Amino acid sequence: MVGCHCEVCTSPDSKDNRLRSSILIQSPRTNIVIDTGPDFRQQMLVHKVNKLDAILLTHSHKDHIAGLDDVRAYNYFQQKPMDVFASEATLKRIKTEFDYAFADVKYVGVPSVNLHTINDHDPFQVGDVEVAPVPVWHLHMPVLGFRMGTFTYITDANRIEPASKEKIKGSEILVLNALRKEKHISHFTLQEALDLADELEIPQVYFIHLSHQMGFHHIISQELPKGRYLAYDGLQLQIP
Repeated sequence: MVGCHCEVCTSPDSKDNRLRSSILIQSPRTNIVIDTGPDFRQQMLVHKVNKLDAILLTHSHKDHIAGLDDVRAYNYFQQKPMDVFASEATLKRIKTEFDYAFADVKYVGVPSVNLHTINDHDPFQVGDVEVAPVPVWHLHMPVLGFRMGTFTYITDANRIEPASKEKIKGSEILVLNALRKEKHISHFTLQEALDLADELEIPQVYFIHLSHQMGFHHIISQELPKGRYLAYDGLQLQIP
């Protein structure tokens, strides 16, 4: 956290140094990023993501969209617009936040994107990957999770309706937000996330969107039951 000198923020353990939540999904033919936060450029450089086919956005909060401008590099090297998939409300916000990319007269080098509206209930195809939206709630704000095969990704949630829980059930791996141990107005706590994972009977669950208030990675990891893990920057998973 900017300006913080707590033990977690100054920890020498790289697993305690957390950038904004995002994930790269790789199939044999398709690379997809979920959320382009302020650290998007850094994340793509560090992990040498030289090809990107599409971006899925969960919602319009700045920590999930602020880096979208940097798709211009992919525009240049791939010589085509970037496909961006999001809800109607999120796309409306994108057009406001990055209005220069949608101007009638654009200056040279602005990011080029093709916007695709996601219907909450209808799966859609991105290359060779089928994506099923999973609507969740971030206090009063609708947020989209995504299921791809046996893998489900959910960030920024504190409530999931029964219909969406049914969409998650059967996943082999769930990535789920767990901000901290103390109660929060719009995020699951660690215990709430653990309870949800058990309710849905998911074998492997990785917790993301961790605040420095969560504590040290190695200490919290020792407290978790089998099949429950704290995620960390650079973690790679093999999806069944």
